[in-house]
Amino acid sequence: MSVTTAGLAPAPTEHLLDDVRLAVLTRGGTADWRLHGDVLEIGAHEELEIRLSVPLGDAVGFWHPACDWQRTLVADWAGYQRISLVHGAAAGCLYDSRGRTLLAFAAEDAVPEVSMRFGVSEESKTFVVHLSVPAGPYRIHFARSAPTVATAMRALRRALGEGATEPAEGAREPVYSTWYGFTQDVSAEGVEEEAALAAAAGCGVLILDDGWQEFGNGRGYGGVGDWVPDSQKFPDFAEHVARVRALGLRYLVWVAPLLLGPGAACFDELEPHAPASAGVPGARVLDPRRPEVRRHVVALCARLMELGIDGLKIDFLDQAMVYAGRPAHGADIHDLGTAMRVLLAEVRQAVGERALLEFRQPYVGPGMAGLADLLRADDCPADATANRVRTIDIALLAVAGTVHGDMLMWDPRAGAHSAARQLIGSLHAVPQISARLAGLPEEQRRMVAFWLGEWRRLRHVLLDGEVEPGRPDELYPVVKAARGDECVITVSAERVVPVDSAAYRSITLVNGTGAGRLVLEVSGPGADVARLHGADGSRIEPVVRRLEAGLVSLAVPASGLVVLDAPGPPVSSVSGVAGLEEER
Repeated sequence: MSVTTAGLAPAPTEHLLDDVRLAVLTRGGTADWRLHGDVLEIGAHEELEIRLSVPLGDAVGFWHPACDWQRTLVADWAGYQRISLVHGAAAGCLYDSRGRTLLAFAAEDAVPEVSMRFGVSEESKTFVVHLSVPAGPYRIHFARSAPTVATAMRALRRALGEGATEPAEGAREPVYSTWYGFTQDVSAEGVEEEAALAAAAGCGVLILDDGWQEFGNGRGYGGVGDWVPDSQKFPDFAEHVARVRALGLRYLVWVAPLLLGPGAACFDELEPHAPASAGVPGARVLDPRRPEVRRHVVALCARLMELGIDGLKIDFLDQAMVYAGRPAHGADIHDLGTAMRVLLAEVRQAVGERALLEFRQPYVGPGMAGLADLLRADDCPADATANRVRTIDIALLAVAGTVHGDMLMWDPRAGAHSAARQLIGSLHAVPQISARLAGLPEEQRRMVAFWLGEWRRLRHVLLDGEVEPGRPDELYPVVKAARGDECVITVSAERVVPVDSAAYRSITLVNGTGAGRLVLEVSGPGADVARLHGADGSRIEPVVRRLEAGLVSLAVPASGLVVLDAPGPPVSSVSGVAGLEEER
């Protein structure tokens, strides 16, 4: 492989759209293509290399679904992703210093294995993206130059999400997860005590994480594979589930069906189908390209549902990437992504359409539409910044399903403002509480109830509104969600925050910074402070009640919240916007 893209065999390029140029190659030369609207259609029936190039111009960053913290410009000898259904997606967005997009694309088929090479070509002074894809036909959707990354990605989501089904009921409810509060030290009594407190605080779902199963101790995975409840911790698992569900909570159980540990009773039987070691300690990975593995996983998930639960948190599916591009001995499906799609479709059919299924980054792309209901951010314990960034990243390309933050933990000895910052980091997704509620000080318990209450009040805006988070390389310091005449703005860095009092009647501002103020640039006729709250929800008398147009420094406690009343737009225009959103 050439070190840089400039060292590859040259190929003539043609204008595609905007400033994007294209070359499509096959083993035998070039391939025919056409641009139908904003969709690139390639008709070759052999492996393809698709080369895109854009002048660098004022480019500052490149976002893609698995970029994690690498979201600035990298050299083309450094940018590489191996992609399939369970790891990222063949999509990306190049943008400039104003946030305007220079290139935005997403492959229509998010299932098969694809390699993506990308970055700055030092030789040609362009930004390049090279996709190596399986035999065509192949289709890629493009969004023409747009004022923001979010605008471009909305267009791509609409194109990819036509006909997508709604997630199962319960996907939009706040969650209580046992993981960070209990780790593996779970028991029926302890979980039921927390379940009662979680229901009272406003949660609608409980997820029982690792530790419920036999050999579920020691933070390793050497005993996984049988997925039988530990009778010492849960003497009657079905009865325990019934008691929790009686509190009004849906009940999900954690499972990692592709992991196999040597301590499992089924190890000898399944070991031949798990030739590779996992990237987690103590386990091997079952190869889903083999029919025996798919039958095993489907039967396992169906058996777990017989415990009376409402769904499954399915973990470590990305570990299957160890088989990407490797010979498929004993397989009836050779492409890993295709095998996983078949497997997960069979799992969905076995557990039923009403069951809740949670997947997490990096297997939350558009190919999971109709398979996953909860799309969770990757693990980021006590990291509010990572939770904010990862939930926004998922939402940029989530065509179906509901985005969830990683489970929330914090130091119970810290102040309410520190704990509340964790919820603020997950505010634009569904929050998953994972602190031991029984052990929290009263101030923090009030904080949890207050923020879950505010989240429920604003849920239709946060989850269904039009979101503008800014540039990905700036880590989304000011995130705005708007729907109809309501607006929510979450501020996580000391920035001047635009507030348009002519566009909205109710404006909720959340101070996710460590400062005790927000600096606002108010436009329009001005706004009134309706109510002001501290981090724990306590009502505070505002120093300033009226905000006139111009720069305003408004006292808002760290991790606090203020609601503004504004004149907003004429009633007819608001109802028109709401009607359009309902049609969408």
